[in-house]
Amino acid sequence: MENKKINYKYIYVLVSLVLTLGVFYCGFYFGKMHPNEDKLVLNVANTTDTENIKNADFAPFWKVWKKINEKSIYANKKTDQEKVWGAVQGLASSLGDPYTVFFPPAENKMFNDTIHGSFGGIGAEIGLKDKILTIVSPLKDTPSFKAGLKSGDKIVKIDKKDATEMTIDKAISLIRGEKGTTVTLTIFREGEKSTRDFSIVRDTIDIPTIDSKMRDDGIFVVSLYSFSENSAELFRKALLDFSKTNSTKLIIDLRGNPGGYLDSAVSIANWFLDEGKVIVTEDYGTKKKPDITKSHGPRVFDDKFKIVILVDGGSASASEILSGALQQNGVATLVGTQTFGKGSVQELVDITPETSLKVTIAKWLTPDGTSISEKGLTPDFVVPFTQKDAGAKIDPQMDKAVELLLAK
Repeated sequence: MENKKINYKYIYVLVSLVLTLGVFYCGFYFGKMHPNEDKLVLNVANTTDTENIKNADFAPFWKVWKKINEKSIYANKKTDQEKVWGAVQGLASSLGDPYTVFFPPAENKMFNDTIHGSFGGIGAEIGLKDKILTIVSPLKDTPSFKAGLKSGDKIVKIDKKDATEMTIDKAISLIRGEKGTTVTLTIFREGEKSTRDFSIVRDTIDIPTIDSKMRDDGIFVVSLYSFSENSAELFRKALLDFSKTNSTKLIIDLRGNPGGYLDSAVSIANWFLDEGKVIVTEDYGTKKKPDITKSHGPRVFDDKFKIVILVDGGSASASEILSGALQQNGVATLVGTQTFGKGSVQELVDITPETSLKVTIAKWLTPDGTSISEKGLTPDFVVPFTQKDAGAKIDPQMDKAVELLLAK
Protein backbone atom coordinates (compact mmCIF):
# COMPACT_ATOMS: atom_id res chain seq x y z
CA MET A 1 0.00 0.00 0.00
CA GLU A 2 1.47 3.35 -1.05
CA ASN A 3 0.46 5.07 2.13
CA LYS A 4 2.90 3.00 4.16
CA LYS A 5 5.61 5.31 2.77
CA ILE A 6 4.35 8.23 4.82
CA ASN A 7 4.87 8.84 8.50
CA TYR A 8 1.52 7.50 9.67
CA LYS A 9 -1.03 4.93 8.60
CA TYR A 10 -4.52 5.83 7.52
CA ILE A 11 -6.69 7.22 10.27
CA TYR A 12 -10.41 7.29 9.66
CA VAL A 13 -11.86 10.16 11.67
CA LEU A 14 -15.30 9.63 13.16
CA VAL A 15 -15.42 13.12 14.58
CA SER A 16 -17.16 11.65 17.59
CA LEU A 17 -16.92 11.88 21.32
CA VAL A 18 -16.39 8.17 21.83
CA LEU A 19 -13.50 8.11 24.27
CA THR A 20 -11.76 5.00 25.53
CA LEU A 21 -8.31 4.60 27.06
CA GLY A 22 -5.86 3.24 24.50
CA VAL A 23 -8.35 2.96 21.66
CA PHE A 24 -10.75 5.87 21.22
CA TYR A 25 -9.46 9.40 21.50
CA CYS A 26 -11.99 12.20 21.84
CA GLY A 27 -14.02 10.93 19.00
CA PHE A 28 -11.18 9.86 16.74
CA TYR A 29 -10.65 6.18 16.09
CA PHE A 30 -6.91 5.53 15.72
CA GLY A 31 -6.02 2.96 13.10
CA LYS A 32 -7.58 2.08 9.78
CA MET A 33 -11.22 3.14 9.68
CA HIS A 34 -13.84 4.78 7.52
CA PRO A 35 -14.94 8.11 7.93
CA ASN A 36 -17.53 8.76 10.25
CA GLU A 37 -16.00 7.96 8.84
CA ASP A 38 -14.19 10.11 7.63
CA LYS A 39 -10.79 8.90 6.62
CA LEU A 40 -7.78 10.88 7.69
CA VAL A 41 -4.42 10.42 5.99
CA LEU A 42 -1.35 11.90 7.64
CA ASN A 43 1.54 13.19 5.54
CA VAL A 44 4.01 16.03 5.44
CA ALA A 45 3.73 19.02 3.12
CA ASN A 46 6.76 20.65 1.51
CA THR A 47 6.38 24.16 2.84
CA THR A 48 8.85 25.50 0.22
CA ASP A 49 6.44 24.63 -2.61
CA THR A 50 4.70 27.56 -4.27
CA GLU A 51 1.57 27.56 -6.38
CA ASN A 52 0.43 30.05 -8.99
CA ILE A 53 -2.64 31.90 -7.77
CA LYS A 54 -4.91 32.99 -10.60
CA ASN A 55 -7.66 35.59 -10.57
CA ALA A 56 -7.04 36.58 -6.95
CA ASP A 57 -6.57 40.20 -5.84
CA PHE A 58 -4.65 40.37 -2.56
CA ALA A 59 -4.91 44.15 -2.28
CA PRO A 60 -8.03 44.03 -0.05
CA PHE A 61 -6.26 41.64 2.31
CA TRP A 62 -3.33 43.98 2.83
CA LYS A 63 -5.63 47.00 3.11
CA VAL A 64 -7.61 45.27 5.88
CA TRP A 65 -4.36 44.23 7.56
CA LYS A 66 -3.18 47.84 7.54
CA LYS A 67 -6.49 49.30 8.78
CA ILE A 68 -6.74 46.75 11.60
CA ASN A 69 -3.26 47.68 12.83
CA GLU A 70 -4.05 51.40 12.48
CA LYS A 71 -7.52 51.53 13.99
CA SER A 72 -8.52 48.46 15.97
CA ILE A 73 -8.34 48.74 19.74
CA TYR A 74 -7.71 44.97 19.77
CA ALA A 75 -4.82 44.93 17.28
CA ASN A 76 -2.15 44.69 19.98
CA LYS A 77 -3.83 41.69 21.61
CA LYS A 78 -2.67 39.46 18.76
CA THR A 79 0.78 39.05 17.25
CA ASP A 80 1.23 39.44 13.52
CA GLN A 81 1.75 35.69 13.26
CA GLU A 82 -1.49 35.01 15.12
CA LYS A 83 -3.26 37.27 12.63
CA VAL A 84 -1.78 35.22 9.80
CA TRP A 85 -3.08 32.01 11.39
CA GLY A 86 -6.51 33.61 11.67
CA ALA A 87 -6.40 34.52 7.98
CA VAL A 88 -5.44 30.98 7.02
CA GLN A 89 -8.31 29.64 9.13
CA GLY A 90 -10.63 31.91 7.17
CA LEU A 91 -9.19 30.59 3.91
CA ALA A 92 -9.93 27.01 4.96
CA SER A 93 -13.45 27.85 6.12
CA SER A 94 -14.21 29.71 2.86
CA LEU A 95 -14.76 26.34 1.17
CA GLY A 96 -17.92 25.82 3.20
CA ASP A 97 -16.77 22.33 4.17
CA PRO A 98 -17.00 21.78 7.94
CA TYR A 99 -14.33 19.07 7.78
CA THR A 100 -11.68 21.26 6.12
CA VAL A 101 -9.96 22.96 9.05
CA PHE A 102 -6.64 24.75 9.62
CA PHE A 103 -5.10 24.17 13.05
CA PRO A 104 -2.88 26.99 14.45
CA PRO A 105 -0.26 25.91 17.00
CA ALA A 106 -2.50 25.67 20.08
CA GLU A 107 -5.33 23.92 18.21
CA ASN A 108 -2.86 21.66 16.42
CA LYS A 109 -1.40 20.50 19.73
CA MET A 110 -4.90 19.86 21.03
CA PHE A 111 -5.76 17.87 17.89
CA ASN A 112 -2.63 15.72 18.21
CA ASP A 113 -3.32 15.20 21.90
CA THR A 114 -6.79 14.10 20.88
CA ILE A 115 -5.42 11.43 18.55
CA HIS A 116 -2.57 10.22 20.72
CA GLY A 117 -3.87 11.01 24.18
CA SER A 118 -6.52 9.63 26.46
CA PHE A 119 -9.51 11.63 27.69
CA GLY A 120 -12.89 11.22 29.27
CA GLY A 121 -15.97 11.57 27.13
CA ILE A 122 -19.71 11.18 26.99
CA GLY A 123 -20.03 8.34 24.45
CA ALA A 124 -21.81 10.18 21.66
CA GLU A 125 -20.77 10.93 18.12
CA ILE A 126 -21.50 14.38 16.75
CA GLY A 127 -21.68 15.65 13.19
CA LEU A 128 -22.98 18.62 11.21
CA LYS A 129 -26.52 18.32 9.86
CA ASP A 130 -27.77 21.32 7.90
CA LYS A 131 -24.76 23.20 9.32
CA ILE A 132 -25.89 22.56 12.91
CA LEU A 133 -23.99 20.48 15.46
CA THR A 134 -26.07 17.33 15.83
CA ILE A 135 -25.93 14.17 17.89
CA VAL A 136 -25.39 11.36 15.39
CA SER A 137 -25.81 8.66 17.98
CA PRO A 138 -25.38 8.15 21.72
CA LEU A 139 -23.77 4.76 22.18
CA LYS A 140 -25.57 2.19 24.26
CA ASP A 141 -24.97 2.31 28.03
CA THR A 142 -22.64 5.34 27.83
CA PRO A 143 -23.10 8.60 29.81
CA SER A 144 -24.84 10.30 26.89
CA PHE A 145 -27.18 7.34 26.44
CA LYS A 146 -28.03 7.21 30.14
CA ALA A 147 -28.56 10.98 30.24
CA GLY A 148 -31.21 10.67 27.54
CA LEU A 149 -29.54 12.20 24.46
CA LYS A 150 -31.03 10.99 21.18
CA SER A 151 -30.00 10.84 17.54
CA GLY A 152 -30.91 14.11 15.86
CA ASP A 153 -30.62 16.29 18.97
CA LYS A 154 -29.26 19.74 18.04
CA ILE A 155 -26.51 21.18 20.25
CA VAL A 156 -27.31 24.82 20.99
CA LYS A 157 -24.82 25.47 23.79
CA ILE A 158 -21.89 23.71 25.45
CA ASP A 159 -21.42 24.83 29.05
CA LYS A 160 -23.41 27.98 28.19
CA LYS A 161 -21.15 28.79 25.20
CA ASP A 162 -23.08 29.40 21.97
CA ALA A 163 -22.55 26.39 19.68
CA THR A 164 -24.76 27.42 16.76
CA GLU A 165 -21.79 28.35 14.57
CA MET A 166 -19.16 26.23 16.30
CA THR A 167 -16.92 23.84 14.37
CA ILE A 168 -16.94 20.15 15.20
CA ASP A 169 -13.33 20.33 16.37
CA LYS A 170 -14.10 23.22 18.72
CA ALA A 171 -17.12 21.38 20.10
CA ILE A 172 -15.02 18.28 20.72
CA SER A 173 -12.42 20.33 22.58
CA LEU A 174 -15.13 21.65 24.90
CA ILE A 175 -16.99 18.38 25.44
CA ARG A 176 -13.98 16.22 26.16
CA GLY A 177 -12.37 16.42 29.61
CA GLU A 178 -11.27 14.51 32.64
CA LYS A 179 -13.24 11.51 33.80
CA GLY A 180 -15.65 12.47 36.56
CA THR A 181 -16.10 16.07 35.46
CA THR A 182 -19.39 17.40 34.09
CA VAL A 183 -20.28 19.00 30.77
CA THR A 184 -23.69 20.59 30.17
CA LEU A 185 -25.22 20.47 26.70
CA THR A 186 -28.18 22.66 25.81
CA ILE A 187 -30.21 20.64 23.33
CA PHE A 188 -33.05 21.41 20.96
CA ARG A 189 -35.10 18.35 20.06
CA GLU A 190 -37.46 18.23 17.10
CA GLY A 191 -41.08 18.36 18.19
CA GLU A 192 -40.35 20.27 21.40
CA LYS A 193 -41.04 23.96 21.92
CA SER A 194 -37.97 24.86 23.98
CA THR A 195 -34.42 23.74 24.66
CA ARG A 196 -33.39 21.60 27.61
CA ASP A 197 -30.09 21.15 29.47
CA PHE A 198 -28.36 17.79 29.86
CA SER A 199 -25.63 17.65 32.53
CA ILE A 200 -23.44 14.67 31.70
CA VAL A 201 -20.57 13.28 33.77
CA ARG A 202 -17.62 12.36 31.59
CA ASP A 203 -16.27 8.84 31.79
CA THR A 204 -13.93 6.41 30.04
CA ILE A 205 -16.14 4.76 27.45
CA ASP A 206 -16.35 1.01 26.98
CA ILE A 207 -17.73 0.68 23.48
CA PRO A 208 -20.49 -1.93 23.16
CA THR A 209 -20.04 -3.97 20.01
CA ILE A 210 -22.58 -6.70 19.37
CA ASP A 211 -25.56 -8.67 20.68
CA SER A 212 -27.31 -11.59 19.01
CA LYS A 213 -30.32 -13.73 19.76
CA MET A 214 -32.73 -16.24 18.24
CA ARG A 215 -36.35 -15.13 18.41
CA ASP A 216 -39.22 -17.52 19.09
CA ASP A 217 -40.53 -16.94 15.56
CA GLY A 218 -37.37 -18.35 14.00
CA ILE A 219 -35.71 -15.04 13.13
CA PHE A 220 -32.09 -14.46 14.13
CA VAL A 221 -31.19 -10.89 15.16
CA VAL A 222 -27.68 -9.41 15.22
CA SER A 223 -27.43 -5.94 16.78
CA LEU A 224 -24.15 -4.24 15.90
CA TYR A 225 -23.46 -1.06 17.89
CA SER A 226 -20.14 0.02 16.35
CA PHE A 227 -17.57 -1.06 13.79
CA SER A 228 -14.61 -1.60 16.08
CA GLU A 229 -11.39 -3.39 15.21
CA ASN A 230 -12.82 -6.77 16.24
CA SER A 231 -16.39 -6.25 14.98
CA ALA A 232 -15.91 -8.43 11.91
CA GLU A 233 -14.69 -11.35 14.00
CA LEU A 234 -17.50 -10.95 16.53
CA PHE A 235 -19.99 -10.70 13.67
CA ARG A 236 -18.54 -13.88 12.15
CA LYS A 237 -19.08 -15.73 15.44
CA ALA A 238 -22.67 -14.48 15.56
CA LEU A 239 -23.23 -15.74 12.03
CA LEU A 240 -21.84 -19.15 13.03
CA ASP A 241 -24.47 -19.25 15.76
CA PHE A 242 -27.04 -18.25 13.15
CA SER A 243 -25.97 -21.08 10.83
CA LYS A 244 -26.47 -23.63 13.62
CA THR A 245 -30.13 -22.65 13.98
CA ASN A 246 -30.97 -23.69 10.39
CA SER A 247 -32.93 -20.44 10.09
CA THR A 248 -32.85 -18.55 6.81
CA LYS A 249 -34.19 -15.27 8.25
CA LEU A 250 -31.76 -12.64 9.52
CA ILE A 251 -32.14 -9.11 10.91
CA ILE A 252 -29.04 -6.92 11.15
CA ASP A 253 -29.81 -4.01 13.46
CA LEU A 254 -27.57 -1.01 12.72
CA ARG A 255 -29.76 1.63 14.35
CA GLY A 256 -27.69 4.10 16.32
CA ASN A 257 -24.44 2.64 14.96
CA PRO A 258 -22.19 5.64 14.18
CA GLY A 259 -19.62 3.62 12.21
CA GLY A 260 -15.97 2.87 12.78
CA TYR A 261 -13.43 0.75 10.94
CA LEU A 262 -13.99 0.61 7.19
CA ASP A 263 -12.21 -2.75 7.05
CA SER A 264 -14.79 -4.25 9.40
CA ALA A 265 -17.66 -3.11 7.18
CA VAL A 266 -15.92 -4.44 4.07
CA SER A 267 -15.14 -7.79 5.72
CA ILE A 268 -18.76 -8.24 6.75
CA ALA A 269 -20.02 -7.25 3.29
CA ASN A 270 -17.80 -9.92 1.70
CA TRP A 271 -19.82 -12.70 3.35
CA PHE A 272 -23.02 -11.50 1.66
CA LEU A 273 -21.79 -10.51 -1.81
CA ASP A 274 -20.49 -12.41 -4.81
CA GLU A 275 -16.90 -11.81 -5.82
CA GLY A 276 -16.50 -8.64 -7.85
CA LYS A 277 -19.56 -6.83 -6.52
CA VAL A 278 -18.90 -3.20 -5.59
CA ILE A 279 -18.97 -2.42 -1.86
CA VAL A 280 -17.93 1.24 -1.84
CA THR A 281 -16.18 3.81 -4.03
CA GLU A 282 -13.79 6.52 -2.90
CA ASP A 283 -14.53 9.44 -5.26
CA TYR A 284 -11.80 12.07 -5.71
CA GLY A 285 -13.74 14.16 -8.21
CA THR A 286 -11.46 15.49 -10.96
CA LYS A 287 -8.32 15.11 -8.85
CA LYS A 288 -7.67 11.46 -9.69
CA LYS A 289 -9.39 8.21 -10.59
CA PRO A 290 -11.79 6.76 -8.01
CA ASP A 291 -10.76 3.84 -5.80
CA ILE A 292 -13.34 1.07 -5.98
CA THR A 293 -13.54 -1.58 -3.24
CA LYS A 294 -15.10 -4.83 -4.46
CA SER A 295 -16.05 -8.02 -2.69
CA HIS A 296 -13.47 -10.79 -2.82
CA GLY A 297 -16.06 -13.35 -1.71
CA PRO A 298 -16.82 -16.09 -1.28
CA ARG A 299 -20.48 -15.35 -0.63
CA VAL A 300 -21.70 -17.37 2.35
CA PHE A 301 -25.42 -16.53 2.25
CA ASP A 302 -27.19 -17.35 -1.01
CA ASP A 303 -30.62 -16.29 -2.25
CA LYS A 304 -32.50 -18.66 0.03
CA PHE A 305 -31.68 -16.35 2.94
CA LYS A 306 -33.93 -13.37 3.65
CA ILE A 307 -32.13 -10.41 5.23
CA VAL A 308 -33.45 -7.13 6.63
CA ILE A 309 -31.23 -4.30 7.88
CA LEU A 310 -32.64 -1.80 10.38
CA VAL A 311 -31.32 1.77 10.09
CA ASP A 312 -32.18 5.22 11.44
CA GLY A 313 -30.79 8.73 11.72
CA GLY A 314 -28.05 7.43 14.03
CA SER A 315 -26.74 4.98 11.41
CA ALA A 316 -23.71 6.66 9.92
CA SER A 317 -20.47 6.10 8.09
CA ALA A 318 -19.47 2.42 8.04
CA SER A 319 -23.09 1.53 8.84
CA GLU A 320 -24.15 3.34 5.69
CA ILE A 321 -21.42 1.67 3.66
CA LEU A 322 -22.50 -1.83 4.72
CA SER A 323 -26.21 -1.07 4.39
CA GLY A 324 -25.80 0.54 0.98
CA ALA A 325 -23.67 -2.33 -0.32
CA LEU A 326 -26.19 -5.00 0.70
CA GLN A 327 -29.26 -3.00 -0.30
CA GLN A 328 -28.03 -1.90 -3.70
CA ASN A 329 -26.67 -5.33 -4.59
CA GLY A 330 -30.11 -6.79 -3.95
CA VAL A 331 -29.10 -8.82 -0.90
CA ALA A 332 -30.94 -7.02 1.92
CA THR A 333 -34.02 -4.88 2.48
CA LEU A 334 -33.62 -1.67 4.48
CA VAL A 335 -36.25 -0.74 7.07
CA GLY A 336 -36.35 2.35 9.27
CA THR A 337 -35.67 6.02 8.62
CA GLN A 338 -33.18 8.04 6.55
CA THR A 339 -29.59 7.47 7.65
CA PHE A 340 -27.41 10.31 8.91
CA GLY A 341 -25.36 10.87 5.75
CA LYS A 342 -21.70 10.91 6.75
CA GLY A 343 -18.90 9.79 4.49
CA SER A 344 -16.01 11.99 3.44
CA VAL A 345 -12.26 11.52 3.38
CA GLN A 346 -9.86 13.94 5.04
CA GLU A 347 -6.10 14.26 4.68
CA LEU A 348 -4.03 15.85 7.44
CA VAL A 349 -1.11 17.90 6.07
CA ASP A 350 1.61 19.42 8.23
CA ILE A 351 1.89 23.06 7.12
CA THR A 352 4.66 24.00 9.58
CA PRO A 353 6.11 22.00 12.47
CA GLU A 354 3.45 23.58 14.71
CA THR A 355 0.43 23.81 12.38
CA SER A 356 -1.60 21.51 10.14
CA LEU A 357 -4.47 21.46 7.66
CA LYS A 358 -7.23 18.85 7.62
CA VAL A 359 -8.73 18.92 4.13
CA THR A 360 -11.48 16.87 2.47
CA ILE A 361 -10.06 15.01 -0.52
CA ALA A 362 -12.79 12.50 -1.41
CA LYS A 363 -16.29 11.21 -0.74
CA TRP A 364 -17.64 7.73 -0.18
CA LEU A 365 -20.15 6.51 -2.77
CA THR A 366 -22.46 3.50 -2.50
CA PRO A 367 -22.51 0.97 -5.39
CA ASP A 368 -25.11 2.96 -7.35
CA GLY A 369 -23.09 6.18 -6.99
CA THR A 370 -25.01 7.73 -4.10
CA SER A 371 -22.89 10.16 -2.08
CA ILE A 372 -23.31 9.11 1.53
CA SER A 373 -22.39 12.57 2.83
CA GLU A 374 -24.91 14.38 0.67
CA LYS A 375 -27.93 12.10 0.82
CA GLY A 376 -27.52 9.26 3.28
CA LEU A 377 -29.61 6.17 2.51
CA THR A 378 -33.36 5.92 2.06
CA PRO A 379 -34.86 2.67 3.42
CA ASP A 380 -36.99 0.47 1.19
CA PHE A 381 -39.65 0.74 3.89
CA VAL A 382 -39.72 4.04 5.76
CA VAL A 383 -41.00 3.34 9.27
CA PRO A 384 -40.77 6.05 11.97
CA PHE A 385 -39.97 5.26 15.60
CA THR A 386 -41.55 7.95 17.75
CA GLN A 387 -41.12 9.04 21.35
CA LYS A 388 -44.60 7.67 21.96
CA ASP A 389 -43.49 4.27 20.62
CA ALA A 390 -40.48 4.27 22.93
CA GLY A 391 -42.64 5.19 25.90
CA ALA A 392 -45.05 2.38 25.08
CA LYS A 393 -42.08 0.00 24.64
CA ILE A 394 -43.07 -0.95 21.11
CA ASP A 395 -40.74 -1.11 18.12
CA PRO A 396 -42.57 -0.58 14.81
CA GLN A 397 -39.34 -0.86 12.83
CA MET A 398 -38.52 -4.28 14.25
CA ASP A 399 -42.16 -5.28 13.78
CA LYS A 400 -41.99 -4.35 10.08
CA ALA A 401 -38.77 -6.32 9.63
CA VAL A 402 -40.38 -9.38 11.21
CA GLU A 403 -43.47 -8.96 9.02
CA LEU A 404 -41.34 -8.91 5.88
CA LEU A 405 -39.31 -11.95 6.87
CA LEU A 406 -42.33 -14.04 7.85
CA ALA A 407 -44.29 -13.16 4.72
CA LYS A 408 -44.52 -16.00 2.22
